[in-house]
Amino acid sequence: MAGLEAAPAFLSDLIDTLTERGRSLLGQKAGREIVAKDALPTLGEFLLSRRGEASGVALAQTLFASYVAAEPAERLAFLQALADRFGPDRQRIELAIEAFRQDQGTDAVEGLHAAAEPRRQELIRRLNLAPGGTSALVRMREELLEYLPKHPELKPVDADFTHLFSSWFNRGFLVLRPIDWTTPANILEKIIRYEAVHAIQNWDDLRNRLQPEDRRCYGFFHPQLVDEPLIFVEVALTKEIPGAIGQLLDLSRTPIAATEATTAVFYSISNTQKGLGGVSFGNFLIKQVVENLKRELPNLKTFVTLSPVPGFARWLERERKTEESDCLDVAAREALMVLDQQAWNNDPERVEKLRAALLPVAACYFLKAKDSKGRPVDPVARFHLGNGARLERLNFLGDVSSKGLKQAHGLMVNYLYAPDEIEKNHEAFAEKGTVAASSMVRKALRADLSSHDLVPTP
Repeated sequence: MAGLEAAPAFLSDLIDTLTERGRSLLGQKAGREIVAKDALPTLGEFLLSRRGEASGVALAQTLFASYVAAEPAERLAFLQALADRFGPDRQRIELAIEAFRQDQGTDAVEGLHAAAEPRRQELIRRLNLAPGGTSALVRMREELLEYLPKHPELKPVDADFTHLFSSWFNRGFLVLRPIDWTTPANILEKIIRYEAVHAIQNWDDLRNRLQPEDRRCYGFFHPQLVDEPLIFVEVALTKEIPGAIGQLLDLSRTPIAATEATTAVFYSISNTQKGLGGVSFGNFLIKQVVENLKRELPNLKTFVTLSPVPGFARWLERERKTEESDCLDVAAREALMVLDQQAWNNDPERVEKLRAALLPVAACYFLKAKDSKGRPVDPVARFHLGNGARLERLNFLGDVSSKGLKQAHGLMVNYLYAPDEIEKNHEAFAEKGTVAASSMVRKALRADLSSHDLVPTP
């Protein structure tokens, strides 16, 4: 037994020795890992040229350390080098094409495929071998995304990051874990920090979302990012479909027994890693949580969201400035002038006047307004409709917080996840762009708009 207990320590010492030898190949000593800041691309070339694993790990660590220590301009230069110096080897491609012309067998096809792969993909794979390499690459890509709007030449690099991350973070590697009041504090602190929909004000607010029997929270974790939830969802167990977020977050509310609930409400979904943007987790998360809740609580019959409408206010502002808006007639334009008045939501008379005008416009926003790609304008709608949900209900003044009023004039919506309809709704949305909506939502649409789509919004 003593020998077995000593094995991990022996292996750790062996790895440290190999890594130290790898550093020695670079002429470095332990603790001096920062190389000349203008040598990042050269270091990348050196890493690609090495065959030894120990030296490769040391080089990857050195490159990461040097990247972090470099000035922003030098980091940008390295990312640009990934685009132009670490693309496909053109000479190798030409040779592979010629080989394919001579012999179109399996080996030639595979050789052409290998030759066409950008060299930076292999460089990223080798960087990932360093301790903490996955996390470092996610942070590197986060910075790349910040540069991207002004540096479109980085798009191929971003595409390769997305390609590799989609494999490394696929559903098979993700672990669904419940998050509750007994979860380690370092993870709970991140839940507070990463909450992107309804800000968590303090620890009492967090306790109210995690500890009561009628509350649940789940997150996806990855083996290489053990204490970093990639995405998490907050769930309220209720007796009916809620129309406002305030009642769910109220610290003074009286919890109900989980066995009395009939409805599971997904009221907040937050992605935590900007560097993993474009790698989808949410669709898997919701479906997995639905299955878990159904097993745990057979009394749950309804699964819905209470979702924000982040683009509605901006879209409506553009429509009001457009002389010939398809969603606004003269009467609606006049009624919507209430939105220009301070604290309109505190005046019952103005609230009722606006309600009658806003809900038909909101129905038009979801059912008819399209972006330049022919998709619903609202990003949250695209996510849930793409997952197979149905637009169930429009909730006037569902969120009267300053954020809710600013981004959507208080509007919130419910998307219903009906297990028997999800696949059908998903296929109809993916193939034809069909928005699955309840009769209640469709009835809210002005009659003269029921048979035509709107001009795409830029």
